[in-house]
Amino acid sequence: MNNMEMKKQYEVLQWASLFLEEHGREKNVAVILLQHFLQVTATKFYMNMQQLVPDEVLTPYMAAIKQHASTGIPVQRLVGYASFYGREFKVNEDVLIPRPETEELVQQVIQHVNDHFVNKCPTIVDVGTGSGIIAITLALEMPKTMVYATDISDQALKIAKENASRHQATVVFTAGDFLVPILEQNISMDVLVCNPPYIARGDISFMADTVKNFDPHLALFAEQNGLAAYKKIADQMIKLPEKPSLVAFEIGYQQGEAVAALMKHVYPGSYPQVLQDINGKDRMVIVNNNI
Repeated sequence: MNNMEMKKQYEVLQWASLFLEEHGREKNVAVILLQHFLQVTATKFYMNMQQLVPDEVLTPYMAAIKQHASTGIPVQRLVGYASFYGREFKVNEDVLIPRPETEELVQQVIQHVNDHFVNKCPTIVDVGTGSGIIAITLALEMPKTMVYATDISDQALKIAKENASRHQATVVFTAGDFLVPILEQNISMDVLVCNPPYIARGDISFMADTVKNFDPHLALFAEQNGLAAYKKIADQMIKLPEKPSLVAFEIGYQQGEAVAALMKHVYPGSYPQVLQDINGKDRMVIVNNNI
């Protein structure tokens, strides 16, 4: 298709869907991108299927479709934002694109906090915050909490602060390696939540190009078969003057036993839970010392 041919919205969508399918990509990207470039609501988008698509929209739209088809660049990178827990967050090459599984981690934290901190306003620390999605969501969903967030990447913290400002969320961001700034500032916390890098470098050949070629490797990969971050955080937790009573980690699907054992070392006598995600894969390790 060239810009002088099909211009009705439904025809443009048909072309894009077929083009993506022929290149082994998801067809629904055609809808997401066209709605983005048209800058209309979903209702108006579907009402306007017979409307002509102007060249100033069609040209960049076709370029984006072709770029996604050929390189696998995630649609979130093309539009500059990603959805998480019903909100839109800015993302770029410096931060991970949020995964649906991480929403389940957030749900677990909210549930545990509401169940076990009824008469207290807990302090939460999100370790390795990236785009800030976990910290910001928790601050917005539980406004009585005090939320801190750390990251070693200044570029990631810049995006996280922009996201917090956009959503008017009260989060204290601090730069450093996992819990180091928390230890340096002697911050007492009740809840630790973390989605660290947990993919073993040897698994890169099994990963989709949409992930390995576009997400920052600092946020994806960890040494020691993907367990290095958990081990470092566990070592840092032992140095805390007072350990958090609730800990929630996102994990790789084969790491439940190993991460639970690390937490058992930090919390002797505890019973770390390994919880599965909606797909039935081990995805979270929870330690709740309130129980």
